[in-house]
Amino acid sequence: MSTALWTNSRFYGPELLQISDAVAREKGLEKEKILEAMEGAIQKAARSKYGYEHDIRVQIDRKSGEVSILKCITVKEMVENDVTEISLEEAKKIDANAQLEQVFTTQLPLINFGRVAAQVGRQIITQKIRDAEREKQYNEFKGRVGEIISGIVKRAEFSSVTLDVGRTEAIIKRDQLIPKENFRVGERVRAYIADVSQEIKGPQVFLSRTHPQFLAKLFMQEVPEIYDGVIEIKSVARDPGSRAKIAVYTSDGNIDPIGACVGVRGSRVQAIIRELQGEKIDIVLWSDDPATFAVNALAPAEVSKVVMDEENRKFEVLAPDAQLSLAIGRRGQNVRLASKLIGWNVTVVSESEALEKRNLEYHAQSKEFMEALDCDEVIAHLLVAEGFTNVEELGSVSQEELASINGFDENLAEELISRAVNYLTKKDQETLEKLKEMNIDNGIIDLEVLSNRDILILAESGIKKLDDLADLSAEELMDLLPNLNENSANDIIMKSRKHWFE
Repeated sequence: MSTALWTNSRFYGPELLQISDAVAREKGLEKEKILEAMEGAIQKAARSKYGYEHDIRVQIDRKSGEVSILKCITVKEMVENDVTEISLEEAKKIDANAQLEQVFTTQLPLINFGRVAAQVGRQIITQKIRDAEREKQYNEFKGRVGEIISGIVKRAEFSSVTLDVGRTEAIIKRDQLIPKENFRVGERVRAYIADVSQEIKGPQVFLSRTHPQFLAKLFMQEVPEIYDGVIEIKSVARDPGSRAKIAVYTSDGNIDPIGACVGVRGSRVQAIIRELQGEKIDIVLWSDDPATFAVNALAPAEVSKVVMDEENRKFEVLAPDAQLSLAIGRRGQNVRLASKLIGWNVTVVSESEALEKRNLEYHAQSKEFMEALDCDEVIAHLLVAEGFTNVEELGSVSQEELASINGFDENLAEELISRAVNYLTKKDQETLEKLKEMNIDNGIIDLEVLSNRDILILAESGIKKLDDLADLSAEELMDLLPNLNENSANDIIMKSRKHWFE
């Protein structure tokens, strides 16, 4: 920017607008930003000449380029600075219609800038322009978070890679690079804009090549049906550089979403695999039925049964023994990615393991019924086969429902329910006696959210005071009391902590 602008007053006028136009075009900024910077520079010089104690303001006419240097005095109810403020009484001597906060201005003569003032003015304008450039860059990239950007490697260091992406630089930190991935200076790299932050030295653009949405955006670029919205990407799970799963869906019955993503002879998916350094990609069909989606997500393994715990968002998946290792994957990778993809906790067990577990549970439950009800093995087996898992369930069932079991009659049903009630009463009495001996904090009992048996289990584990219970996490409480679900455990913990906030 020419120094003559500041040393010769003849440049006040149209020439000023021409210079601001040229700078705005060169820097890609709004002309208004340049004019504001000029006003700030002239104001700085004027205050230096006329005194910093004065309220001096500068205005550049946006049409003519004429500069006005104004000394301002504001009307105040109480005058604290008699240089920049005037009382309402004194103001009315100047203008009978004067009001509070009204500003009186005095036109000051235009000034010729000296060498020092010109240098200061240039520095101010340069800084203002730099700030405007940074703000523009920040706003531009902030609106592009979630996009893929391409840049040239400018610096490749151990901790990060810096890309030249046009008017600014972008950073890929080491943990956002695919493992074993190395780039050389001058190499072109694509990455996902993960975040943009405003810092003193300018906007910081942070990129990622490990973000799950990087994979989704690559598919959007390679598969026209996804870009057009015909096929929808529902979820993505990645183990960067190793394996990934992506769930796709379309409501158009004439389109095979998996086939479209794979492409002819795998051309589309192979292009993405090459970009991700050989990362294997499983494309699965999304379903609004969680169990069906779970089966699809575990592909390429085949499973035989899915047991769903909807309340706790958990799946237990049964796989044939021959498919178990494939379903779990190397170091649990397949089941871990499937869990991320569907957003549920997935556990895979073999059919033989599940059968053995069921047999153990079957015999344990049968044994409990035989001991509690003093009945023979046949009756105990029938109760377990009908879905009864403990004596508490039997004690709360109706006589008609129990008598409806094949091989039972009303007399047998009445007798079994009577024995169950007597057994539970006896157990409750024994539990109460044990609780009295263990000095349980009344605060736990007064919560009225735990059964006596649950309180006894906690006491035997060292949880005897209300604060002991409040210190537990929901997961720790569920480990001690497996009969609780996550919501119930959280509710109990929050109620036990209530006294902390009162």
